[in-house]
Amino acid sequence: MFLTNEDLVELTEWRRGLHRHPEISGEEAGTARTVQDLLASAGSDRIITGLGGHGVAGIFEGREPGPTVVFRAELDALPIEEVSDAPHRSRVRGKAHLCGHDGHMTILAALARGLGRQRPQRGRAILLFQPAEETGAGAAAVVADPKFRDIAPDFVFALHNLPGMKFGKVALIEGPVSCASRGMRIVLTGKTAHASMPETGVSPVNAIAQLMPALTALGSGGPMNESFAMVTVTHAQIGEPAFGIAPAHGEIWATLRTMTDAGMDALVCKAEQMAKDAARDSGLSVAISYSDIFRHCENAPEAVAHLRRALDAEGVPHDRGIYQCVRPKISGSWVRMLRLPCSFSARVRITQRSTIRIMISRMICLRLGRGSSCVRCGIC
Repeated sequence: MFLTNEDLVELTEWRRGLHRHPEISGEEAGTARTVQDLLASAGSDRIITGLGGHGVAGIFEGREPGPTVVFRAELDALPIEEVSDAPHRSRVRGKAHLCGHDGHMTILAALARGLGRQRPQRGRAILLFQPAEETGAGAAAVVADPKFRDIAPDFVFALHNLPGMKFGKVALIEGPVSCASRGMRIVLTGKTAHASMPETGVSPVNAIAQLMPALTALGSGGPMNESFAMVTVTHAQIGEPAFGIAPAHGEIWATLRTMTDAGMDALVCKAEQMAKDAARDSGLSVAISYSDIFRHCENAPEAVAHLRRALDAEGVPHDRGIYQCVRPKISGSWVRMLRLPCSFSARVRITQRSTIRIMISRMICLRLGRGSSCVRCGIC
């Protein structure tokens, strides 16, 4: 283990500093500066800033020519209030690191210290801190940035903490690993009426009452296999907060999730038809729009094989975890800048590149060339 007790103390405080000062997607300027300072102090050979927004990448050159391997974490926090008595709780109202990105950044910070002391045997190791992961905009912006050509990864590895997973264990699979997801907004419009004469209006009440359970019935989750589908109603609104008006306006919002993009296409068709039928039956007009659209994510088998060898060499137990039921489905040279269900990013395509996501419980072991690094951090 390359980390000293002093490292652990300093990295713990570094993470707590990130936790105290969260910045949401697109606003990560201060976090990026903190990361940049860390990479410089660790001895990064080159630091790329302003990558796809506030993204930062630290490059560590190997001793010999070889592949470029990227390890990626996220910069952004969530727009959510933290309710906690912890001394390092968020000091920013309505913003908090409650998806663990501060922990992910600290794992890469620990790796930066290790790489600064022991360079890769071959190629380059690049630590990439991606902006705007929660909104889904950051990955595409990073890849579209001309500066990304200086990175040109052969492999991209990412991880996400998984609360409740046994300490020191890794969940790892090939193929689909993160769901396709999108937010669906259904707006129903009719005609207002006085509450004493509702029959003179056109109300969305019946349609909303019908759609709430019907949409949920389209997918209730279940095993994480290719047929997985889930619809969660997240918001509904009818009319105005008044007693004298029969409503004319109604909205229902739902999050749709499937294991694959093909499954999402089918689920969208079903949900849209259901909304149109409900609107027609009640004499309403309907408008449907989408937000937060994320494609499904796949792990490339070659990259998974590399990581399995590294985990075996370090004696780290690993299996398919919550994805025991997932059947591998590989799609060639697709590369995803990655996410898990609680955090989102876009997918991109880079010819002849591979990528991987692992889920992990507070520990990650990595092997670059002949040099190996094991971060038993205990600092998330």
